[in-house]
Amino acid sequence: MLDEEIHEKVQNVFRSVFEDPNFLISDELHAGMVPKWDSLLHITLITEVERAFSVRFRNAEIARLNNIGNLKDLVAKHLRR
Repeated sequence: MLDEEIHEKVQNVFRSVFEDPNFLISDELHAGMVPKWDSLLHITLITEVERAFSVRFRNAEIARLNNIGNLKDLVAKHLRR
């Protein structure tokens, strides 16, 4: 899967979870930049990304995520397996 395809799919997850069809993500985006992005929403986002890509992240991997770029890289890593 191409990086652009991963980006688009992750963006669609965020649009769905935030219930905002115009929500735009960038690699630098992180939870501190989005007022509604709390710990419960974070779990929902991770779960929905896992579901969208049919992957399963380990807790240690999730704990190291700092921004959307890291999340997309993690998805790509799991898809290569």
